[in-house]
Amino acid sequence: MRAEEKHEISLLKKEKMNLLKLIDKNNEEKISLQSEVTKLRKNLAEEYLHYLSERDARKILIADLNELRYQREDMSLAQSPGIWGEDPVKLTLALKMTRQDLTRTQMELNTMKANFGDVVPRRDFEMQEKTNKDLQEQLDTLRASYEEVRKEHEILMQLHMSTLKERDQFFSELQEIQRTSTPRPDWTKCEDVVAGGPERWQMLAEGKNSDQLVDVLLEEIGSGLLREKDFFPGLGYGEAIPAFLRFHGLVENKKPSKKDVVNLLKDAWKERLAEEQKETFPDFFFNFLEHRFGPSDAMAWAYTIFENIKIFHSNEVMSQFYAVLMGKRSENVYVTQKETVAQLLKEMTNADSQNEGLLTMEQFNTVLKSTFPLKTEEQIQELMEAGGWHPSSSNADLLNYHSLFMEDEEGQSEPFVQKLWEQYMDEKDEYLQQLKQELGIEL
Repeated sequence: MRAEEKHEISLLKKEKMNLLKLIDKNNEEKISLQSEVTKLRKNLAEEYLHYLSERDARKILIADLNELRYQREDMSLAQSPGIWGEDPVKLTLALKMTRQDLTRTQMELNTMKANFGDVVPRRDFEMQEKTNKDLQEQLDTLRASYEEVRKEHEILMQLHMSTLKERDQFFSELQEIQRTSTPRPDWTKCEDVVAGGPERWQMLAEGKNSDQLVDVLLEEIGSGLLREKDFFPGLGYGEAIPAFLRFHGLVENKKPSKKDVVNLLKDAWKERLAEEQKETFPDFFFNFLEHRFGPSDAMAWAYTIFENIKIFHSNEVMSQFYAVLMGKRSENVYVTQKETVAQLLKEMTNADSQNEGLLTMEQFNTVLKSTFPLKTEEQIQELMEAGGWHPSSSNADLLNYHSLFMEDEEGQSEPFVQKLWEQYMDEKDEYLQQLKQELGIEL
């Protein structure tokens, strides 16, 4: 049975191969037939065109043949001897009717020329109509542009008039201020009074206005007086006296340098931020001095530091610490400022994909906008200018962003952080003013 099955299988395979060959042969015949059909169709189309041209030529030949036959008949009629034998009256009448027909045709021709002499061809008319449409569209566009320019001109004229009024008002105010104001002080007189001479005074006075120069001068005078004092008189135990200054008798002036005071205040802030802030800030300050210098010297250091920070208003660290210590400002303001600066530095570090400490001005602008989404474009530009950007600078210029957050040995921040702090205080004051106005309206 297996032998028979193998035999049958081999026969079926042979039959399959024959059938496949037959199918291939049929496919080839089909392809050849299709190509032959395509060729026949093409020949048929050519023959059809040929027959069409032959038909048209035949029609033309028939028309020419008929024309020739008609001409031959006319010539035979003209040469026929019987035509001259017709009636002259009949010929005269035919000539008269022919002349009348000629006159009528001439009049109709003249009328047609008179009526349609100025008529242009349709193609020229359509071309002129299209040109006219294009010109009309251009006119409408120019009218719209003119209307926009006219409105802008009116707005600019109004702005110009308001600017002129403001200029006149400012000029009047300037004249009034010049008439009533006192002369500007000659600050060069302070060069010989301040310790360090003209060079130190120029360094202290650089970039400051008159009000700031008064603070600088008062600080110099106050610091000089502090250095001369060896002891501070105690303020007593009155309720109006801060808890860390309640003492009778004399306390020693430790006479630290300005740098030492700043470092001590920074350490106090670090310890304050590290704890849970259960006690008040004045109590914490005194406890910090006790832990640092011992109970015997804590009061002396409290008076010494208090007198120093009370004098140096221009120093950022001292002025902030004094405001918080005396309750003029919440310590949360300082914490918020530090957190904001830290968050901003973190965002800049994240934007520095190469970890090179450099950012382009475009990246700097993007980080500021993402970190402070509520700030206006003008505030963002002020921060960029404080960071070293200028309108003439390119966005591809690189900025060392770590230098924006550095401090000098006396704790003074860079202009960028100072501008950030100024904007924060301005925004806070503006919010309080708006809140007061709303409460006043509601009341």
